[in-house]
Amino acid sequence: MPSNINVKICGVTRAQDIDASVKAGARYIGLNFFPKSPRFTTLEQARDLALGTAEGICKVGLVVNPTNPELDALTATVPLDMIQLHGSETPERVAEVKQRYGLPVMKAVGVATADDLLVLDSYAPVADQLLVDTKPPKDAKLPGGNGLAFDWTLIAGRRWNVPWMLAGGLNAGTVAEAIRVTGARQVDLSSAVESAPGVKDAGLIQAFCNAALAD
Repeated sequence: MPSNINVKICGVTRAQDIDASVKAGARYIGLNFFPKSPRFTTLEQARDLALGTAEGICKVGLVVNPTNPELDALTATVPLDMIQLHGSETPERVAEVKQRYGLPVMKAVGVATADDLLVLDSYAPVADQLLVDTKPPKDAKLPGGNGLAFDWTLIAGRRWNVPWMLAGGLNAGTVAEAIRVTGARQVDLSSAVESAPGVKDAGLIQAFCNAALAD
């Protein structure tokens, strides 16, 4: 029987990484448009990657506090299925992006303490999905993909009125426990399946998906 867990492999930069992700059972792939990230792809690179992705795989574009002109260029060039807002965008901005571009929007929210759950709750009415991630350290250069986990018990039993995805420091050795503790049905990772920053490893992708999909 197929697993009811959805896996997202984020920050793919090569066609073979997408192929490996799909072969392993991932249902989402993430293209990163944050220039400071080692997983950054140009619009032209991302367009080629998206066009080469198997049908039925959700292509997600990760952006951080994007302007409308930036999103205009992105959506005009890359055939995306979803926009992932991974910055300090407000709920109002999430709603604006949804209306302007006609694409589902996933809003990433960093969690470190119980207070952060109130922030998550504020996005649930406007986002199509939530990405529950680890809040980056104050000196972090990246808003995500730092390979750090948060206290999963903070969201144990928590549910929202939209689908949500768990991220932050997951790997093949921890994902089963993370799913058990949080009840997550969707999981996302990037750095833990890399042999070098921005370079995915097919074996690590397969091992992670095996562990996640064993549910």
